[in-house]
Amino acid sequence: MKIKSLMVANPITVTTKHSVQQAIELMKLNSIRHLPVVDAKKQLKGLLTLADLKQALLPSMLGDLCLSDMMIKNPITVSPDDDVEIAAQVIYRHKVGGLPVVKGQRLVGIITESDLLRAFIDMMGILASSARIDVTTSDEPGGLNKAIQIIHDQGGDIINVGMTAQRTAKRTYFFRLTPCDTHPIKEALEIEGFTVQEMMD
Repeated sequence: MKIKSLMVANPITVTTKHSVQQAIELMKLNSIRHLPVVDAKKQLKGLLTLADLKQALLPSMLGDLCLSDMMIKNPITVSPDDDVEIAAQVIYRHKVGGLPVVKGQRLVGIITESDLLRAFIDMMGILASSARIDVTTSDEPGGLNKAIQIIHDQGGDIINVGMTAQRTAKRTYFFRLTPCDTHPIKEALEIEGFTVQEMMD
């Protein structure tokens, strides 16, 4: 999945001519926490966060502090054609809440941790009515295919499959299924030597 399919296109922006109060009001009014700063040609100049703006509100009222003084200059950016995994890695590693999406220097969107969480929830079918069964297998070739076949043979309809990331002698797969009785599936898997860690109807 590409970032352009998940990002907020044409996000709300400000220029350095806006005041701190205006930027805060814009964020509150639109329920956003990240505000790109652009020039007249929509080229990215910086990024403002709500937390930084709130800290700077009082000093800006007492002095000459302006948006260009408090914005993040040269923020980390991603391209609309990058994979979503790139954005997730950058957000996680740098502990930031959002990233401007640029094509060249021109701002075309923004992607936030909330957008990534929404995509994860959609892909995992978490909000949809479903059943789940967590199965541990040996790391031998064919283990996953065998578990899938058993689930299908017992009438299970798999929505998606997740798995533990670490490479170990055993691996746990998380099968999300359309609503069903998971007890017959559990019994069939255990007969074939699989370990069912958890299940949910």
